[in-house]
Amino acid sequence: MSWPEPRPSILSIEAYTPGESKLEGANRIVKLSSNEGAFGPPPAAMQAFAAAAAQLHRYPDGDSTALREAIGARFGLDPARIVCGAGSDELLLHLIMAYGGEGTELVMSAHGFVMYDIAGRYAGCRVIKVPERNLTADVDALLAAVGPRTKLLCLANPNNPTGSLLPRAEVERLRAGLREDILLILDGAYAEYVTAEDYDAGAALVDAGSNTVMTRTFSKIFGLAGMRVGWAYMPARIADIIHRVRSPFNVNIAAQAAAVAALAEPGWVERSVAHNTEWRARLSARLEAAGVKVWPSHGNFILADFGTAARAGRADAALRARGIIVRGMTAYDLPHCLRITIGTAEECGMVADAIAAFMADAV
Repeated sequence: MSWPEPRPSILSIEAYTPGESKLEGANRIVKLSSNEGAFGPPPAAMQAFAAAAAQLHRYPDGDSTALREAIGARFGLDPARIVCGAGSDELLLHLIMAYGGEGTELVMSAHGFVMYDIAGRYAGCRVIKVPERNLTADVDALLAAVGPRTKLLCLANPNNPTGSLLPRAEVERLRAGLREDILLILDGAYAEYVTAEDYDAGAALVDAGSNTVMTRTFSKIFGLAGMRVGWAYMPARIADIIHRVRSPFNVNIAAQAAAVAALAEPGWVERSVAHNTEWRARLSARLEAAGVKVWPSHGNFILADFGTAARAGRADAALRARGIIVRGMTAYDLPHCLRITIGTAEECGMVADAIAAFMADAV
């Protein structure tokens, strides 16, 4: 018997495993495994979603015109160079497929977002994972890994799952050290949470040349993970390429309406940033006091380091016993760590209490 065979590189892909959301036997589940927004969706977005129901028989605007204009107005960007997608994951895939391929290389940091690896292998690229320094991307090491076949370099800044951040000068040094024919993709999924002054999500580098793309999402601070809305800002020539290959109606009509409304929700981002900054520090301090190392984070999550994979596994089980779901980090080669989303004040307190109790019993 014979059957169709995929390209060999496809078989090397480990399917993406999303954060869990169910626990058998739990009366209440606290889901802190997917870095979703702490406050749910903005009220105006929910209203826009409901209002869109009467138009569900219509195809959406294939160019996401109103959404691109709203994004441009909010962030001071040219709407003509914004491309929207079904989450930033879709745009990452299109970019890597369009500029990668068999015989090319994609460079990323060792603990970078796993979708770069998946998309790179799908495209047929050789994916090169570069060692980090203190769980932070090492610009010198990334540049040293670039070879004649390198066509793409992907950098999440802040990085998921480590939470680390490269300041503006380091990202500029990275871009300056790359050949002009290498596409630098700056993934700013957590950009809105950053409070550091020496940070730029990537728009300045996009405007400065022809070889950098910035991707963003509505899944985190804007609370629309279930709608799957992302966007990217890029040079006009690259935007033309992505428009050629993306699906014609890739952002549905309700998602476009909800995203436009989310951008206009008064005070939403400011409230979310203030909450995240406060409770990320509080939760980190509680865990450190309990004897757990917490890596510095600039996102809406922390990376808790339990020292060994066995202890992290037992901590995960202890949290699950209380109905709390966090994210194991084995897929990122960090089996001794758990990634914990910054939820509500109550949820952060529940996590802190559970881990403190676990550590007290573990000693």
